[in-house]
Amino acid sequence: MTSCNDPACAKKVELLNSECRCVSLDRHALRDELLALNDLNLFRMLTEERPHLFAESAVFVDESCLRRQWKIIAALEKVIDLPAYQQRVLAYAPETALFTPKARGVFLGYDFHIGPSGPQLIEINTNAGGALVNAILARAQIACCDQAGDRRPGQLPGMELKQSLEQVFIDMFLEEWRQERGEQTLKTVAIVDEQPAEQYMYPEFLLFEKLFERHGIEAVICDPSELTFSNGKLLCRELHIDLVYNRLTDFSLEEIASQALRNAYLDNAVVVTPYPRNHALYADKRNLAVLTDTAALEEIGVDAATREILLSGIAQTVVVREQDAEKLWSDRKRLFFKPAKGYGSKAAYRGDKLTRRVFGEILQGDYVAQQWVAPSERHLEVDDAVMGFKLDLRNYVYNGQVQLVSARLYQGQTTNFRTPGGGFAQVVVVDPGG
Repeated sequence: MTSCNDPACAKKVELLNSECRCVSLDRHALRDELLALNDLNLFRMLTEERPHLFAESAVFVDESCLRRQWKIIAALEKVIDLPAYQQRVLAYAPETALFTPKARGVFLGYDFHIGPSGPQLIEINTNAGGALVNAILARAQIACCDQAGDRRPGQLPGMELKQSLEQVFIDMFLEEWRQERGEQTLKTVAIVDEQPAEQYMYPEFLLFEKLFERHGIEAVICDPSELTFSNGKLLCRELHIDLVYNRLTDFSLEEIASQALRNAYLDNAVVVTPYPRNHALYADKRNLAVLTDTAALEEIGVDAATREILLSGIAQTVVVREQDAEKLWSDRKRLFFKPAKGYGSKAAYRGDKLTRRVFGEILQGDYVAQQWVAPSERHLEVDDAVMGFKLDLRNYVYNGQVQLVSARLYQGQTTNFRTPGGGFAQVVVVDPGG
């Protein structure tokens, strides 16, 4: 893992990620955290049915590298707020994105790989999962070896919390509600995803349900097809819903199952967060082509200093066009092809493994091509053998403020939570002076 500006610290981080074999996850503390929820089924889901959700060890990050990520995030937030940027990207957005709520949208996920020149933003997600399970994971950490200094896994510089992450998250939802409904009382929340009980992150939905209920807010978990919109009210199993925590990957609410939710949202009968405009402004991958295009940035009025941050801090991205087929094919080995409106690894392809047939399908689809930034690595001992894991870093952000940073350890093309030894990992920030 490479530093942004401190070679000595970078070398130390690289050595720790390569050589440190410490187990920082305290399984007994994790068990106590989960059993305190008084739900043995949830405990079983998180520990037995999903054994690779939590990594045993932490990931080391150079402090200057982390601060560089925050600088990139701040620059992005600044540009995304520009009316000229919004006008440009909303021109190819779905109709539902033209509706403008007052809420900001919860749990933006800024995902980075750490390349030779420092952190590179790979993508932004508008319904990033994992924040609440990481809050639990952070409390179940023990200090690493002396070489790591005195910072505990999950402890970030300049972000010493005066309250729990759970309180930070509930305050965020209450702020979303206040933005839309003022001093009215938030009484009910629906956590909505397609077939929620079948989702890998279903235990997190249950954790959110419990979090809301601990704060006096009735919560339900449901499929969008279970919602009905009648007489100006959004209902789930006859319960009037005030706010929807939206975990759908139907980002524009265009599918038939989302019709009731879409109608209630556009009628301002329910607060939805995150919402279609969030995705259109932040997460449509065609936006990355705008954000890494010097001429486009100049055209929308981005100042030179901010342009430099974006151009050096975001993996170069172009929209795939058939007229560029020859160049894209010749450059394919250093490119990664992603659906413009996709998520995760769905229908995404490493260029060096691309066949002519699949490339032809990409040309006919709605894709972007992104400069391949190889993920950095963490080496761990698993079953008495040292194994290399790829890693990425996710910054969870609300209203421009970073709430939490976690890593994901994996093998294969993309994060999958299927690899022994892999999963969500806490971050140990290495102080340049340490």
